[in-house]
Amino acid sequence: MAFGLTPGPKPVPGVADIDWTAPWLSDWRAVGQPIAERIAAGLPQPQALNQHDAPQQVPVRFVPQADLPADQAYEAFIFNSHCVPTREGLHDFFNALCWMHFPLTKQRLNGLQGQAISQAGVGAVRGPLRDAATVFDENAALLQAPDVLWQALVERRWQEAFVALRPLWQGARWWTFGHAALEKLVQPYKSITVHVWRVPEGLPDLPAIDAWLAQDLQADKLASKPFCPMPVLGVPGWWPANEAADFYADTAVFRPLRPAVSKT
Repeated sequence: MAFGLTPGPKPVPGVADIDWTAPWLSDWRAVGQPIAERIAAGLPQPQALNQHDAPQQVPVRFVPQADLPADQAYEAFIFNSHCVPTREGLHDFFNALCWMHFPLTKQRLNGLQGQAISQAGVGAVRGPLRDAATVFDENAALLQAPDVLWQALVERRWQEAFVALRPLWQGARWWTFGHAALEKLVQPYKSITVHVWRVPEGLPDLPAIDAWLAQDLQADKLASKPFCPMPVLGVPGWWPANEAADFYADTAVFRPLRPAVSKT
């Protein structure tokens, strides 16, 4: 580096920086990689996204961000127009991929947001339902796993969940749903944490899971935030460092469950 010069800001990653061999993208690759290649070649992102080959019917179109009226809330606009305002970049790219793979669930989340906005308007605070719907939309992950593994995760018994019970992960199934989480994983780091929602075992494929999840996301259940926070790179096979048991001993990332606070 030349004397007196300081390095400039780190370039913001884009769709050309996505590593489609990453294990968390295995269910997204077939649809997402061709779209990303068209965007990287210069096609505007909304246009490229509308040229998808999604496995299910997608109930929305992707439009430029400029189509969103200045006086209308984003979720309300989608609810009323069935069009998703889309900016260039990873965040809205992964949001669109979620619409393509989980159309019923995304429609359900948007419906909950739209109904809440129509009833209460858009204020400084979203309220418990809209807040939980946003957390799910941005950061949820879905897990099919046996009871013993799920309970170890819920109770933050990380060594048990990831070391003692590690063989059970071979039969578990995982989908990273939240588009903000997927965006972070383009440049992965150890402390990325997702909010896990349990999916019953026996649902055979994404369309079946999507249909079940759209029904399961009831307003009262969602507002109670029944999530299990989990550092996502702890998933066995997802990160070379987690082959060592002491990877999970880092309590700054794999935090123990807090003791219950007495109300007396």
